[in-house]
Amino acid sequence: MNYSETIAYIYGLGRFGMRPGLERITALLLALDNPQDKIKTIHVAGTNGKGSAAMFLSTIMSCAGYKVGLFTSPHLIRFTERIRINDVEIEEENVVRLAGQVIAAAPPATTFFEMVTALGWLYFSEQRVDVAIMEAGMGGRFDATNAASGIMSVIMPVSLDHCEYLGATVAQIAFEKAGVIKPGRPVVTSVQSDEALAVMRGESAKLASPMFCNGEHFTGCWENGGLVYHGLQTSLSGLKPGIAGRYQADNAVTALAAAELLGGEGFHLPETALRSGIETASWPGRMEIAGEAPLILLDGAHNSAGGKALAEALQDVPHDRLILVAGVMADKDAEGIFTPLFPFTDRAYAVSPALERALPSDRLAGLCRARGVACEDAGTVAEGLAQARKEAGPRDLILVCGSLFTIGEARAILYAGQFEPFRG
Repeated sequence: MNYSETIAYIYGLGRFGMRPGLERITALLLALDNPQDKIKTIHVAGTNGKGSAAMFLSTIMSCAGYKVGLFTSPHLIRFTERIRINDVEIEEENVVRLAGQVIAAAPPATTFFEMVTALGWLYFSEQRVDVAIMEAGMGGRFDATNAASGIMSVIMPVSLDHCEYLGATVAQIAFEKAGVIKPGRPVVTSVQSDEALAVMRGESAKLASPMFCNGEHFTGCWENGGLVYHGLQTSLSGLKPGIAGRYQADNAVTALAAAELLGGEGFHLPETALRSGIETASWPGRMEIAGEAPLILLDGAHNSAGGKALAEALQDVPHDRLILVAGVMADKDAEGIFTPLFPFTDRAYAVSPALERALPSDRLAGLCRARGVACEDAGTVAEGLAQARKEAGPRDLILVCGSLFTIGEARAILYAGQFEPFRG
């Protein structure tokens, strides 16, 4: 198979949907001679911010001279974004070659995400990375990435999301996310609700895993336009995170605390690497500026917590009117995502990203209008962007948000790229 055929086959595995459980990925990895056991793994789980935190940590370690594998999902534009080494995406020829091995070894009903996770570990093992940072796909306990015995776990903020799979309460979801905690291995947590933190403390105590919490063992705050970090042994001031947005403070300082702890795992990460890693990290689709006059901002807020954080971050972005291009998946809390933004929105365009499970744009437009926002049903992401750009003045802000799939499609349009829509 060539690259297009390979990707089409892997995407076709989406027919098996989301099927939590480790039995298929364990069998697949065994057939591949357990590549995950040949490298050190750091697990990153949570509901919001896990991709940004993983990228901050990856960049810190790269700046210190290490060869760092990074596995994230979903991709924004193309499949190869999911598997990187020192922020260089896997080559298409390696996708074809390694996917052939994975496909041949896969047991029946292996899912898309399980296949891709195995491919990532096979690539990282073959390339002999010093460490692989694995972002959990949905939960933690039964997520395919949890098939490895990690050296550290990082858990970002937990909130209600994927409730049909993970539970109806924050405590239930926190229990699933805490499944990435490994016996005797350190776990770093970002700012959490009391409900989530209590569950994580209980799980870490059962496993005798030392736990380090933002707000207790390390802190971060904004002072004079820069981020100040007071860590486990190190303090840094005047940090200018490369990933924009005030809400990135928690993601950045959690990554810094994890980096400090990695000294106990044999990694030397000097202060210069800590600082340069935070300041040079980049993560597309998170408070990303994709155009000027008018300013176009892309942010993949995909739940109510993300919507609130985005609304707060907009206060730091000078603009006249806010023009919203909004698109979301049908199983997401559209009202929770967009309600924090409505008070600041002057006009909105509702769109549907090019996936079957997208919320129809006319329904989203109705929600916006019901909340008092002037909104037009634009249909496609391309049409929504076009109408927003026609409407906007040079000092206005066009905000594209609501789903990473909306962001990915918008990025492909703005940067003339080929969009490969797939959820998983």
